[in-house]
Parts: sequence; C-alpha cells; structure tokens
Amino acid sequence: MQTLVSSIFVFGMLIFFHELGHFIVAKLSDIKVNEFSLGFGPQIIGIKTKETHYSIRLLPFGGYVKMEGEDSETTDPRAFNNKTALTRLGVILAGPLMNFILAISLLAIIGFSSGIASTQVRVIPGEPAALSGIQNNDKIYAVDNQRVNSWEEIVEAISSKPNEEITVTVIRDGKYIDYSVKTAVEPETQRGIIGIQTVIVKHSILDSIKYGFQKTFWILKMIILGIIHMLTGKVKADIVGPVGMVQIVGEAAKIGVYQVLYIAAVISANLGLFNLFPIPALDGGRGIFLIFELLRGKPVEPEKEGFIHFIGFALLMFLMILVLFKDLRELWM
Repeated sequence: MQTLVSSIFVFGMLIFFHELGHFIVAKLSDIKVNEFSLGFGPQIIGIKTKETHYSIRLLPFGGYVKMEGEDSETTDPRAFNNKTALTRLGVILAGPLMNFILAISLLAIIGFSSGIASTQVRVIPGEPAALSGIQNNDKIYAVDNQRVNSWEEIVEAISSKPNEEITVTVIRDGKYIDYSVKTAVEPETQRGIIGIQTVIVKHSILDSIKYGFQKTFWILKMIILGIIHMLTGKVKADIVGPVGMVQIVGEAAKIGVYQVLYIAAVISANLGLFNLFPIPALDGGRGIFLIFELLRGKPVEPEKEGFIHFIGFALLMFLMILVLFKDLRELWM
C-alpha cells in the first residue's frame, strides 16, 4: 500500500506539473484549451467549466492538454495552430521547463528541511587532507584547477583519481591557498579519497534555492553522461520503465519522505530532459518542427507532420512495451 500511494503521489505530481506548464502558457497566450487531463483511458472524474473540461483518467502514466486546433485545421483565432510559431514553441517547451522547476523546488525543500552538503569541510586527523595542511572549515574552491560548486562535484573530482597527486584549492580567511594532496584508495569502491567530510548548512532559504539549481544541473549532467556512456558502449544499456520506477519509489518510501522527494526530483529532471529530445511525438520533436517553421517562414504540411508524430508515438509505445516486459521479468525473477 505504501508503494502504491507513494507512486501515485510522485507520478501524479510529475504529470500534473508538466501539463500545468503547457496549460498556463496556453492560457497566457489566449489559446482555447478544451481539456486538461491527468492520465489516459476511461474517465474517473470530470469537471466541465465554461471552456475547459478537467478530468482524471484510469491509466495514471501520462496526461495531456488538448488545445483547439492542435491536431486539425480550424478558423478559430484562439486555436493553437493559428498562433505564431514562437507562441506555439513557448507552449510546447513550457512542459519540460515546469519539470525542471519542480525538480529545483523539491531539492530546495529537501535542502532547507534536512540540510545541505556544502563545500566547507572538516578534515579527518591523520588522513591525506590533514597531512597536507587543509584545515577544518576551509572551503574547497577547485580540484586540479577545475572549479567545484558543490559537495557532489568535489566527491566526483577526487574519487575519479585514486592514488594520484592532486591540487586542492581552498578558501581560508578570504585567501586562496593551493595544497598538493596524494589521494588514498577506498578499499570497497577503489575510489580516491583524501579524508574530508562536508559541513551541513541548515535552514537557509538562499542556500537551499542555490542548492536546488546546482543539484538539478548536476543530475542532468549525470543523465547526459550516462546516455553518452551507453551509446559508446562504456556501460550496459539499462532503461527502467514504469514498473521499475514504481519499485524505486517504493524502496524510497521505506526510507522516508525526503528520499521520496529526492527520487521525484530526479525523475522530474529526467522527464523534462527526455521530453526535449528531438523525437517525434515528444515536446522536443514538436519543437523541431516549429523551429523549422520559424527558419523557413512557413509550416510543414500538417498531414506530413502528423504522420511523423504517429510513427514516433508508435515506436515509443513499442519501446515502452519492451521495457515493461523487462521490468516484469526482473520483478518475477
């Protein structure tokens, strides 16, 4: 039950905010919105206002904002297709943007409530950092002349260089000081370590917002690097579908609410980025057609664009079915 409730909360929130982005910009652009739906399939709950029908449907993995003239020709001046290409592009990109805003907000809430791992450090006596001269409350500014803005970046920079001589730049009393440190090797992971711990900063609104932005950008960077490594064969391709994500959310729920919010932030950032990919039927694919329209001064024929989006949607559904079978097989095993 805990897994079910947590999953409905997380996916419902992600879908709601994504579609809310489309909805808000459409309304601000005076586009007629016929329906705002969470989920697909048969309707469970529906409310009809003067212009827009709001609904919750049976299948929770998805949602949509149905705008007048989005998929068909119409003479209504408020129709989506009768707005400028730039306006339509804004509506399309608002969904992924809202996912990034949600990720930043969730991470900021976590940072404010539970504390933020800062670049200020405590040193462990007898370890490489202490032996080199780094002191408690020093702020790490750079590793091997590469600027680091978060604790995660510090860990990433040091752990990738086990048993190596590195230069750590710290800020102390307003001064920048360089230290040469020989990294040790953590036996379990074979990662580089120098014997430092982060100082946790709590209940700072500005630091929390900054943390939300930094952590979201770091998550996006890790996702992109992961995709590159899969495409280049450095790591095995491993795509998680809805069933796998439900399992992940369920495991997070056993740990606590902050872990659920963190997983939601990661999935939200992932969803926003994935929707920006130039794949037909996704926001990024639709955006490519609009950019092409802006460049050539006239739109692609609706029939051709619709056919390409249909093919893209069919391929995405096929991929989703494959991933679903993979998730179910792993769950069964």
